[in-house]
Amino acid sequence: MVNAVFLLLVLLYPNLSTEWPTHTVCKEDNLEIDYKSCDPLQDFAFSIDSCSEISSHTLNIRAAMLLRHSINELHLKLNLIINGRSVLAYSESLCEPDHPKFLFCGKKKGERLYYEGPVSLGNFEVPQGDYVVAVKLVNEDRLTVLCADFTIKNNQDYPFP
Repeated sequence: MVNAVFLLLVLLYPNLSTEWPTHTVCKEDNLEIDYKSCDPLQDFAFSIDSCSEISSHTLNIRAAMLLRHSINELHLKLNLIINGRSVLAYSESLCEPDHPKFLFCGKKKGERLYYEGPVSLGNFEVPQGDYVVAVKLVNEDRLTVLCADFTIKNNQDYPFP
């Protein structure tokens, strides 16, 4: 009976909790990466095998979510935030109607998005310090497909090789 009342409260009052929990991606001696969904209606799953993979510039990741909006076009917006101020902004089109770059391009609302495998960071180095990387994916209708804030704490005395 208690479970039924709790479920009923959750269904009737979805705005009782305004934040998703913080998830830890990895935590090792000198590097910690956490994330929190900033989409009030949806959380998602993301993990990497180990923080130490970052130094190799190739990560084995797992990511999953249920799509609330179709993806005919998908645009990525990244912001690097240090001390509450945006210091770098980056954007890129990931899916275009005639030029899909990824397998998830063309997925429809209600479909499950799941990826497990390698991702290359190229020559990207994880800078030392504490900062936030704000990630937002929007579709062709400017609807949020994914929104997350990644908190990175890198206490290495030197950049990754």
